[in-house]
Amino acid sequence: MEKETLKNIFNFLEENERHQTPFLWKWVNNYLTKEDLNVKGDLDLEFSKKTSLPEGLKVGGNLDLSYSNITSLPEGLKVGDNLYIFRSPLKEYTSDELREMIKPGFIKGIIFR
Repeated sequence: MEKETLKNIFNFLEENERHQTPFLWKWVNNYLTKEDLNVKGDLDLEFSKKTSLPEGLKVGGNLDLSYSNITSLPEGLKVGDNLYIFRSPLKEYTSDELREMIKPGFIKGIIFR
């Protein structure tokens, strides 16, 4: 199915059925809005092929980047709970380095490797 057709379907569902378009789909297809960057719960980006996260991302719960290709974290990233980086390039950094990378952001929970 074409990207534009999917976009129209997701727009219809958001407007008429109150279903949110999946963050991952919007991110991969470059349709993220400023509002999309404030995720209230958990965000699962396992197996993502992208190498960087969008600036301004705030995740209220857990952020799972396991098995992803993410190589760095954006300045100002806010994670309200745990960060999971199993089998991702981020596991090469120490927890202190990761926390320094995102300042003035924060990771409130544990960084699981």
